[in-house]
Amino acid sequence: MKAIEIKNLSKKYKDFEIKDLSFDHIEGSVMGLIGANGAGKTTILKSILDIINHGGEIKIFGQDPDENIKDRIGFLLEDIFISNNINIKQTDNIYKNIYSKWDSEYFYYLTKKFNLPDKKPNDKFSKGMKMKYKIAIALSSRPDLLILDEPTSGLDPVIRDDILDILLEFMEDEKHSILFSSHITEDLEKIADYITYINDGKLVFSKEKYDLLENYAILKCTEEDLEKIDKENILKVKKSEYSIECLVDNKLEMKKKYPDLILDKAHISEIMVLYERGKDYEGPIIK
Repeated sequence: MKAIEIKNLSKKYKDFEIKDLSFDHIEGSVMGLIGANGAGKTTILKSILDIINHGGEIKIFGQDPDENIKDRIGFLLEDIFISNNINIKQTDNIYKNIYSKWDSEYFYYLTKKFNLPDKKPNDKFSKGMKMKYKIAIALSSRPDLLILDEPTSGLDPVIRDDILDILLEFMEDEKHSILFSSHITEDLEKIADYITYINDGKLVFSKEKYDLLENYAILKCTEEDLEKIDKENILKVKKSEYSIECLVDNKLEMKKKYPDLILDKAHISEIMVLYERGKDYEGPIIK
């Protein structure tokens, strides 16, 4: 089953537009949503949650996102929250009346694990504490689908690792699914099964992480080397004063065709940079 189906999603603002964007998220998997600031990631998440008006069709577990479906979703969005100036106990009392499967015991377990103060109101929390607080709420609703916007942003490496371990625990149930956006691509490399890349409101690709990390590579070469390579073998080219970097998506084929050239493993962050900063390869010589 598909956890999320997005068909022809459209949303227009004064200076930005998502138009006819489509991709699927398979149930039982973790999808990382990547893209530069302003690419449209948060707009996509808010559309899935039915928080904003949009065009196109979105299905969650094969259904429209009605109240029963929303009860199965835990979410974290930076600019949407229920209330300020409430403490941990008050939070528990509020959310147990919102989510049918709210787990108070698990909520208190997480707040203690994250060292969140019981009596301090949440508007006095630091940025990192607020993020941990929201993650605890999202998980304690015992959802089938988690939708998270930058869940590890502002957290130190130790707490980030704790969060990722908890998310991996959540995914031990094969019917659970996670969609989360992040600029911390090393977190995505640790837990994501699929990567969906958005640039300026458009879908660049939605692929298995394995495909990206195993088949994509970075070729560092001279202009003389570049002149020998077929145009169809190169996705993007980025030229600096001293070197040329080429992004390719067929590492094994390239190694066979050009055994003397060196191909480095491409991490997700490097793939993003070359898509954002690189240019299409139009011929053997870069102007």
